[in-house]
Amino acid sequence: MKTSRISLLLWSGVCLLAFSLGAAAQTPPMGWNSWNHFGLNHHPPTDAMIRAQAKAMVDTGMKDAGYTYVNIDDEWQGGRDAQGNIFPNKKQFPDGMGPVADYVHGLGLKIGIYSSPGAKTCAKRVGSLGHEAQDANTFAAWGMDYLKYDWCSATGDKQTTFYKMYQALQDTGRPFVYSIVDYGEQKVWKWAPAAGANLWRTGPDVHDDYYNMAETGFDNNGLEKYSGPTVGINNAPGWNDPDMLQVGNGGMTISQYRMQMSLWSILAAPLIAGNDLTLLPNQQDGNQKLYLAILTNPDIIAVDQDPLGQQGRRVWQEGPQEIWAKAMSDGSIVVGVFNRVQGNVTVALPFGQIGVKGTVDAFNLWAGKDLGNIQSGYPVPVAGEDATMLRLTPVK
Repeated sequence: MKTSRISLLLWSGVCLLAFSLGAAAQTPPMGWNSWNHFGLNHHPPTDAMIRAQAKAMVDTGMKDAGYTYVNIDDEWQGGRDAQGNIFPNKKQFPDGMGPVADYVHGLGLKIGIYSSPGAKTCAKRVGSLGHEAQDANTFAAWGMDYLKYDWCSATGDKQTTFYKMYQALQDTGRPFVYSIVDYGEQKVWKWAPAAGANLWRTGPDVHDDYYNMAETGFDNNGLEKYSGPTVGINNAPGWNDPDMLQVGNGGMTISQYRMQMSLWSILAAPLIAGNDLTLLPNQQDGNQKLYLAILTNPDIIAVDQDPLGQQGRRVWQEGPQEIWAKAMSDGSIVVGVFNRVQGNVTVALPFGQIGVKGTVDAFNLWAGKDLGNIQSGYPVPVAGEDATMLRLTPVK
């Protein structure tokens, strides 16, 4: 169990680092967002919803696993007052945003908000166009820690437009994680770091659909040089973001959700859950237990949160089977073996392409099982539309 203990220690240390420096996103942000489960089902965020999800993040152990941000997505906005100050919908947030933020902070978590550089958000609520500094100051006064800024109705040069809000956030003096969304247009990964972003969407929305999820995630191959702990302004961290997790929303199988979590961790992608966290403690639903196990697997999270911050890449492919590799800070390499079609297969590990040689100690991250010493050609079984994750440590 040597490799597992190492990864657990790394994971624990990284979680402490990510929390203490959370606003700087030193590792890919982890948290929850209201859109995937609630927004897409026409349930705008409310005070009660956000409090319930935050409490569930603690009660389910997700906070202990490293999930930190409770993010309010679109449809929270009510309008602007006579002075142009934005305010939340009074029916949804009758006491305003400050008390909600205080509650979330009181649980040891952080909170995020959503806006757009356009006049209107994607849901046709009021955006931040012409009110960037005013809104940044309002968000800071409310105690927000994270801003998701979604292009939607905006026009003009994207780098300049997104940078304007970055500067407004900086001027507040409050640390923010700055997440921008332009759906992968104009090779966002090349200019987003200079716009001040800590994470940027590399493609369209990920749906609770296997083929959409797989295409969106695997399309991030080749973007690894644009992501990492020091790619941004003043060596700030910046992360390629293939969009939020759909784990637990019911549209995919357990194996397909395991594939998403595996691929996102190899990609060093933000891990932002989008399911109803209050359902996870349901002891009568076996799937909910499995969803929680996927979201909180410490060895998988350790891959995503490794302080080296290196995004993995595809190193081998034969038809619908792929092998991805990600270098880790302790000198090990994590290998994801993906089977993108139905039916069980066995894939032989090609050490030369993975970047290891000789004999290595192998640990199966999903099974939590030490496989002992292995050599090149080792056969790895992978179920249909699933992933097997191994951590390979050189034997000294």
